[in-house]
Parts: sequence; structure tokens; C-alpha cells
Amino acid sequence: MTRAKPIPETITVHVPFRVVKRGGRKEMQLPHGVRPDRRTDNTLVKALARAFRWKRMMDSGQFATIAELAERDGIAPSYMTRVLRLTLLAPDIVEAILDGRQETEVTLARVLEGFQVEWSSQRQNRR
Repeated sequence: MTRAKPIPETITVHVPFRVVKRGGRKEMQLPHGVRPDRRTDNTLVKALARAFRWKRMMDSGQFATIAELAERDGIAPSYMTRVLRLTLLAPDIVEAILDGRQETEVTLARVLEGFQVEWSSQRQNRR
């Protein structure tokens, strides 16, 4: 197949963004006012999955204490306790995280610092 017009050898595409460090990893940041449709935070999603899995294991009676479960998984009990708190997040906030619609301030590090247990308080702090 032959082409009618030759394709130029070099094409330059300008994409305005900057690279910032967030939580020890590099992330592209778009210009102010431009927001991607979805930006799933895989670290946060993985932590949520672990938290709900651990909770299910505790609720089923498979493990009697957090210390037992932490020992089996080779994780510090204090860290496991902080991650397990993610199961107390309001369902709509969990859904937003899974869909990648969470606010940019919602990161694993910030969520593990602690939050209000009441769902209405969680929603107010999001805004």
C-alpha cells in the first residue's frame, strides 16, 4: 500500500504538566483547573481491599485477635489496626476511592493518620 502524502518523521506534541513527588513516588500533575476524569490511587485501593479482607477474616472467627492475623501476614499489629480503620469509612467515600473520584487530599498516608468515625463528619471533612 502506498501513501499519497509522506508522513513527517518528527511530530511534536506539547502536553502541559509537571512532575511532583507524592508519597515517595513521582506523579504527573496537570495544570490548575484541568482535572482528569478518574485517577485511581492503587495504593489506597489495595489498602481498602486488605482492610475488608482482614475484617472478614476476623468476623468469621478465623483469627481471634489482630495480633494473630498480623503475625500470620508478617505485618506489625499497629499498622494492621490503622489499615483496618479504613473499614469505618462511609460507603460513598469508599465508592469514590474505588472509582477514582476521591479528592486529591485523600491519600493513604493522610487517611491512616486518622479520621472521624461518624460518616457525616467524614463527608464534611472531605469538602
